[in-house]
Amino acid sequence: MSLFRTKNVDDIKADAEGGENRLARKLTAFDLMMLGVGAIIGAGIFVLTGTAAATKAGPAIVLSFVLSGIGCAFAGFCYAEMASTIPVAGSAYTYAYATMGELFAWIIGWDLILEYAVGAITVSIGWSGYFVKLLEGYGIHLPAAWTHGTFDGGILNVPAVALVAAITTLLVIGVKESARVTSIVVVVKVAIVLLFLALGFKWVRPENWTPFMPYGVTGIAAGAGVIFFAYIGFDALTTTSEEVVRPQRDLPIGILGSLAICTILYIAVAAVLTGMVPFKLLDDPAPVALALGRVGITWGMKLVSLGAVFGLASVVLVMMMGQPRVFFAMSRDGLVSPWISRVHPRFKTPYRSTIITGIFVAVFAGTIPIHIAGELTSIGTLFAFVLVCIGVVVLRYTRPDLPRAFRAPGSPVLPVLGAACCLLMMVFLDKWTWLRFVVWLVVGLVLYFTYGRINSRLAAERREAGQPVTQPTQP
Repeated sequence: MSLFRTKNVDDIKADAEGGENRLARKLTAFDLMMLGVGAIIGAGIFVLTGTAAATKAGPAIVLSFVLSGIGCAFAGFCYAEMASTIPVAGSAYTYAYATMGELFAWIIGWDLILEYAVGAITVSIGWSGYFVKLLEGYGIHLPAAWTHGTFDGGILNVPAVALVAAITTLLVIGVKESARVTSIVVVVKVAIVLLFLALGFKWVRPENWTPFMPYGVTGIAAGAGVIFFAYIGFDALTTTSEEVVRPQRDLPIGILGSLAICTILYIAVAAVLTGMVPFKLLDDPAPVALALGRVGITWGMKLVSLGAVFGLASVVLVMMMGQPRVFFAMSRDGLVSPWISRVHPRFKTPYRSTIITGIFVAVFAGTIPIHIAGELTSIGTLFAFVLVCIGVVVLRYTRPDLPRAFRAPGSPVLPVLGAACCLLMMVFLDKWTWLRFVVWLVVGLVLYFTYGRINSRLAAERREAGQPVTQPTQP
């Protein structure tokens, strides 16, 4: 069937290396690790840790981070294999096109647009809140009407719009420049996290860790589902595959290295935080600052707010770096307008898709409240992880001859465990999140059947060759 026609892996690589719409390879393994840490450390460590500990897992939130980290590691190994085998823009979208067919590719591409764009909207609104609080700490008070969205009692969330505009400009100028800025931001926020650990360690009271599992094993699993958002972002690295100098080597290092660093930091922060403050008191939008305030380190509260501002900004940057490159890959395949896949003649960046993404994110970040943007990011990410894990098994079977610079260990067991783990976490998400997700997919399918399926490059090539469009290609 034409719905399941796959794109030849060799053709995918040829498209990436030839033609005028070629992206410049400038990123190194260090750049990727900094981008990964920049994407992962953000709302999770500064916001979600306290809420999950107070309402789901208690001090055992440490184990929740371990559980989520294991699930992400399974997916991370699979992403690393796919990215080193098919090092082109598009991430899971491109992998699905090569393994499961055009319909699945469209679904995952549409899903990734949801993940990255809505994720950027959510975090930019959160960034605005922290930025306003930071200014208030220095006696600067912005009018409430200009710090809340149109549908949140204000006129326009100006700080959120300004952040998105600045990041869009930076991403148009160049991916290497964006990586440099992210590296600086990562150094600052990791330093602040380490400072919190150093300051908080001496205030840890072991009695605060008792009872360690107040909500039982179920609470640990529920906590893992909540703080899973804290790990979102490492998969965005694979959208930059065409811009990596040595993708077969550097992408696995960047993906797995950033995951390892962030998991260690998350576990350490969770342990110190629940040791400083009784877990039931941590249900606060800024639990790290709360803990420092309770022990009298007020200057530390300001530093944490500064770290949150830096941390959330870098998350928005990586999300907005990933989404345009998925859009770019879909455009190059004819599933959306080819106008979108133009590369800037000077900067060699996908500037049109970047600007479109920037406008979309700015409009919604400036007008809607943060809860509307909600959990859609998590379900979109988990769905992408499931398809990538399955794709590794499929590609091992259909193209065992492909050179793989990195191979996920224990295949097919590890990829199957990764898919099962992510599906399990999807099950724990609420019905409204599922309903919004289904509605988004239905809208996407309408667009595919009215435009993408007809204008697909694979369909056009078959028509020109006089071949039946319904005959699937081989990967």
